[in-house]
Amino acid sequence: MNKIASYLDFHAQALGLRSRRNEILASNIANAATPNFKARDLDFDAEIKRYIGEGPLTTTNKQHIPTKVRPVRDRMLFREPINPSMDGNTVELPVEQMQFSENVLRYQTTLSFLNKRITGLMSAIRGE
Repeated sequence: MNKIASYLDFHAQALGLRSRRNEILASNIANAATPNFKARDLDFDAEIKRYIGEGPLTTTNKQHIPTKVRPVRDRMLFREPINPSMDGNTVELPVEQMQFSENVLRYQTTLSFLNKRITGLMSAIRGE
């Protein structure tokens, strides 16, 4: 069972990170009119690289590619506004909406990759 989990782990972690980013971006959009609210975000690329680059993964053959795996823990960043508002709010609605839309699309893509992996495993189990 651990081999199946490790086979699906990368996409599952990426999906979780994308989901977390959706929550953060939605919070930014919801607080667009809140004075002194600071827009937050995650650097997905940095977080996924940190996930890949830490923690040893044991290989069983010299031809296997060694990698390092560790659960993703997000680091929050504050977005720098292009046009700061007078009330101290750093949320720029068009930027947040664009980031949210892009992240939703990437979430769906990651979900498709994960579904294809699961479908492949199910085919292998059935012997198809």
